[in-house]
Amino acid sequence: MEGGERLLPKGFPKLKNDTFLRAARGEETEHTPVWCMRQAGRYLPEFLETRASQDFFATCRSPKLCCELTLQPLRRFPLDAAIIFSDILVVPQALGMEVVMVPGKGPTFTEPLKEVEDLLKLRQKVDVTAELGYVFQAITLTRHSLEGKVPLIGFSGAPWTLMSYMIEGGGSTTMAKAKSWLYRHPEASHRLLRLLADVIIDYLVGQVAAGAQALQLFESHAGHLGPELFQDFALPYIRDIAQAVKSKLKEEALPLVPMIIFAKDAHYALRDLAHAGYEVVGLDWTIRPQEARAQVGKEVTLQGNLDPCALYAPKEKIGELVKKMLESFGTQRYIANLGHGLYPDMNPEHVGAFVEAVHAHSRHINKHS
Repeated sequence: MEGGERLLPKGFPKLKNDTFLRAARGEETEHTPVWCMRQAGRYLPEFLETRASQDFFATCRSPKLCCELTLQPLRRFPLDAAIIFSDILVVPQALGMEVVMVPGKGPTFTEPLKEVEDLLKLRQKVDVTAELGYVFQAITLTRHSLEGKVPLIGFSGAPWTLMSYMIEGGGSTTMAKAKSWLYRHPEASHRLLRLLADVIIDYLVGQVAAGAQALQLFESHAGHLGPELFQDFALPYIRDIAQAVKSKLKEEALPLVPMIIFAKDAHYALRDLAHAGYEVVGLDWTIRPQEARAQVGKEVTLQGNLDPCALYAPKEKIGELVKKMLESFGTQRYIANLGHGLYPDMNPEHVGAFVEAVHAHSRHINKHS
């Protein structure tokens, strides 16, 4: 692909397992579909081997490597969906910011946004094909390489989460610098959030054009906001992204793929998120399934929400926890997942036990209900 012939986003192999897509749309399924956030990750020895000498963002820019990393967990586990290997911070990079991966520290912005004037340094118009075409190529290559085994999910970070990284310069426990912008510079904050939303809309539509069969929007830093700030600075853009993506997909005669919103720690906004235009609402592990269902109603699918640390338990215990989770959520209008991503020190066998337990217990429940 790099230097070789580039595959086109058409003539994709026929999908053999559409359980995930059916659950996302609220159709009946024989078993509960399951996938894991960060299923292509450092807990897999083959992932570490593939990435050994590669810079993280150089890996993200290689369609061939992204495809290989996306496929690795599917060779091990009977997952019901693949998610393209990439990173949410490719969007700030597309706006002209430099982000490097610092070992032991994580993603770091060499020049974070400090003053309102710094917004002028950002590209005001982004050609997503020019700046993020490598993600589109990775999606097309992976969709062909999956040979119809399972659907492929594309994704993006949501505006507030990306804004917080761009101002903090990396991870933060308080997000105090980014939140101070919301209080001190509300107009400039909205300008930045609008700019990000516009790029994200084009980016997500481009992913569907390239072959993505579902989309997930990650509002990973929702928990730092609280109800008022979320209502003002996150929710309007989350809503707008769903609406604009769907309208552009229609305009461009592209498939209307299901969309998932995962706003971590945003229990206070579940009702709003259920009416934000997404087919699926993702949950972290800190909310009871019955409470979540009571808040969102029956018209959306729920996704989640086993505590990732539960995978440190013995396999039998994982099975028990999965059974309890399935009984709490019910097996329909539900996609099993963790409440966050897999951690690097997890045992792949325990990930396998989780996936298999979801399939076995959900089939048993369906058969006897």
